[in-house]
Amino acid sequence: MRRGEKRESGVGGLVRGIAAVVAACCFGFAWAAEEPPKAQPVGDPAIEARALKLGHELRCLVCQNQSIAESNAELAHDLMNQVREQLAAGKSEEEVRAYLVARYGDFVLYQPPLKASTVALWAGPFVLALAGVLALWRVLRRRSREEMPALSAEEAAHAQALLRGEGKEERS
Repeated sequence: MRRGEKRESGVGGLVRGIAAVVAACCFGFAWAAEEPPKAQPVGDPAIEARALKLGHELRCLVCQNQSIAESNAELAHDLMNQVREQLAAGKSEEEVRAYLVARYGDFVLYQPPLKASTVALWAGPFVLALAGVLALWRVLRRRSREEMPALSAEEAAHAQALLRGEGKEERS
């Protein structure tokens, strides 16, 4: 430190540091609060109805459990806008669907076509259910083959007494 310079107190530096962190957090929250752009409906109600119908048949690639018509993801809004633009340009639903499948694969469809690459999607649930039933059958079969240990004479007499309603007292 040079002569004549004032040294900052530790408290002043701490206050500036805290102020910087608070400002960064406020800026971050303001940035996060911005809403993503929504899908823009077209002016024609017939095209909008077709777009929404088709949008309910297409899976959101971000959410994967919602259609692009229901999702709030930016990609879903972009896809809905593409669907609307293509329908407004005169393309059929099948042409729009084929375009999206060519670009994103069969996964974008809620009901993918049955072909070699999608057999696992169609057969998978049935194979897993069959495997579960077979595993349960094996466990139950193994349990039925296990021998139950024989009761001693005292245990058998106590069980008979309990069945007759006698001997409600605790045995020692």
